[in-house]
Amino acid sequence: MPRTAQFDRPALAALTAKQHGVLARAQALDCGMTDRVLRYRGRAGGPWQPVLPGVYLTHTGKPDDEQRELAALLYAGAQSVLTGPAALRRHGLSTRPGDTVDVLVPQAIRRADAGFARLHRTARLPEMICGSGAARFALPARAVADTVRGMTDLREVRAVVAEAVQRGRCRVALLAEELDAGPVPGSALLRQALAEVADGIRSTAEGDLRDLIVWARLPMPMFNPRLIVAGEFLARPDCWWPESGVAAEADSRAWHLSPRDWEYTQARHARMSAHGIIVLHFAPARIRANRREVADTIRKALAAGSGRSLPQIQALPDSGS
Repeated sequence: MPRTAQFDRPALAALTAKQHGVLARAQALDCGMTDRVLRYRGRAGGPWQPVLPGVYLTHTGKPDDEQRELAALLYAGAQSVLTGPAALRRHGLSTRPGDTVDVLVPQAIRRADAGFARLHRTARLPEMICGSGAARFALPARAVADTVRGMTDLREVRAVVAEAVQRGRCRVALLAEELDAGPVPGSALLRQALAEVADGIRSTAEGDLRDLIVWARLPMPMFNPRLIVAGEFLARPDCWWPESGVAAEADSRAWHLSPRDWEYTQARHARMSAHGIIVLHFAPARIRANRREVADTIRKALAAGSGRSLPQIQALPDSGS
């Protein structure tokens, strides 16, 4: 191929830089590149590689998450919006590695899925979206709902919902609005997880503990209440049985975001114990693997605290997020 091929090289370079080395065929042609030059660059063993129909990576090597997401948007069209795990990643939330990138497109679009791009035709294309560089992605509530709609494991759904709420990416009310506005099929687990969050559940481990309490037919506690003593905040235990003065914590280093948070958990235990509270700690793995043992421990603690009065402690229900 002659080196004298004429096209707007500065414009092409600026576009590929903005799009992290990803380029659509139409964009290359708009910069004056001919089909002949484009085919030559994208040939087998050439400097460019096709990653989706009509979309190229302008260097060799495997595309990263950023490039895959931008490629999916370029393939899906100008009105497309990232959702699901790709959008969660953009909001700084945990995602499982996946083989696909989920993209919302208008119902009128008839383009089919291709490669890693999975297109979702919808009549509810988001009116408000987020942007970062060349990327367009759904707001957190829509991203959460679209992510969990295809899940079949309640624990996984809890994890996605709880993280989004606990890290302040979206409020429970917005998730509830998204649930009501979205399709009914595939929404049952999201509905259950939101009901738990409304009761005060704030993590997967807490959800497992709630399941154990129901399974063992133990008295239902308050979840994540604010304990107040003489007008001052004392603690927010995962579970609180006010009639017995018993608190339970589902402790997890993975969930507490830093060693400092873990140390704070220990200090909270000491403060509660100083006010006469019986504090129980359970590792998430123990809650799942030794349900009967954990249930027996809680039952004995409730029996030991039965009839005790801790009038100095006021419990305020969790108000949600």
